[in-house]
Amino acid sequence: MDAIAHFAEHVAATDYDDLPADAVRATKTFLLDSLGVGIAGSAGPWVAELVDCQGGWGAGEQARVWGRGTRLPAPAAAMCNAYQIHNSEFDCVHEQAVVHPMAVLLSAVMAHAERAGGVDGRALITALALGVDVACHIGVGSRAGLKFFRPATAGGFAATAAIGKLMGFDAGRLVNAFGITYSQSCGTMQAHTEGSMLLGMQIGFNARNAVFACDMAARGLVGPQNILEGPFGFYPLFEGDYDLGEVLPNLGKVWRVTEVAHKPFPSGRATHGVIDGVLDLQRAHGFTAADVERIEARVPPLTHRLVGRPIRDGMAVNYARLSAPYVMAVALLRGTVGVEDFRPEAIRDPDRLALGRRIAVIADDNPDDNALTPVGVAVALRDGVRHDITLDLVYGNPAKPMTREAHLEKFRVNCGAGVVPLADDAIERMIVSVDDLEAVDDVARLVDLAVAAA
Repeated sequence: MDAIAHFAEHVAATDYDDLPADAVRATKTFLLDSLGVGIAGSAGPWVAELVDCQGGWGAGEQARVWGRGTRLPAPAAAMCNAYQIHNSEFDCVHEQAVVHPMAVLLSAVMAHAERAGGVDGRALITALALGVDVACHIGVGSRAGLKFFRPATAGGFAATAAIGKLMGFDAGRLVNAFGITYSQSCGTMQAHTEGSMLLGMQIGFNARNAVFACDMAARGLVGPQNILEGPFGFYPLFEGDYDLGEVLPNLGKVWRVTEVAHKPFPSGRATHGVIDGVLDLQRAHGFTAADVERIEARVPPLTHRLVGRPIRDGMAVNYARLSAPYVMAVALLRGTVGVEDFRPEAIRDPDRLALGRRIAVIADDNPDDNALTPVGVAVALRDGVRHDITLDLVYGNPAKPMTREAHLEKFRVNCGAGVVPLADDAIERMIVSVDDLEAVDDVARLVDLAVAAA
């Protein structure tokens, strides 16, 4: 039996009452977080152009683009909202799986829920928790470095699981839906390497394709069956080495949504360890950016490959978000990193560029191709003093979490940062609605609030 059948059986057999309380809490937390990030992303680069393109690709008013309110066919709305969730690199992540589990998933599920109508809060919680489980278990099973963009490809399986759950698919129909999704899977690491905005677009492509796949499976289309372990399946072709020995027995026992990490900063999660380290040192020893002679960050090979890119003149926005030297310089100068630090004028700031050029990011000998930690940061000051720190856990990880207050502040700031800021009342009502999501009879009401302009 191909492993995809085990995932399908897990999804089909699990109901809301099977979810542990901590999985329900985490699902609601990252639902709210991802809605806020997606609303802020409505002001991101290329969003207007992407939404405008949809008008030439088909008509329909099934679902809405968050923060804008534009009505589109459900697959098109899923694509736009998925891009908005990921275009600022502010969405949550499962570190071991190296998967952003909510970006493809939430955008596709909410588009389906708007189109279908009547999806209640308990059903949404169940679908999202299962979707995260599928994507992250699949990611954890990989033993290879990233070649394809796993948040996009594994995210497609997450969205398919969740939509299929809402559509009442049995395990056999879910396998067909997974097969149709896999046949459309796309997104390589080339966009990441180049700092291209197509990285976030790849999230959008897979969200759109998951809606297509479930619609097709619902009508009886049979997809390929051995899509994880077959000779040209996901693991052999997209990933490489893999081991599901500790994954499949944990289905229904380990809920991956409880392991998801917040992103406190709008930059690649691989930058967060070095930001955390340099800010910890600054708080402990009181030095300023002007005191710094040189900084050296030692990171796992994956972290180096993802964010070790040097400072450049004329950096594109997405390049800067994924440049550890740039974000470390910003953190030292400002004490934090925010959405405003990736505006063109901020990226050109000579003080940031000069400090960033004194920061070196060096790969260590960590043998794990998927490890983001531990990271070490060493700061050499102009007076000859040196400060060092090594971090095994990074701020935002559930073992080093954001407080609820910090989580809600991030949400409120993001809701005010969209192309059309949300009304304060809508923001607070959304928080209350997600806190009490089990009582919501139609989750489309969340989208009503996500387009409620101030």
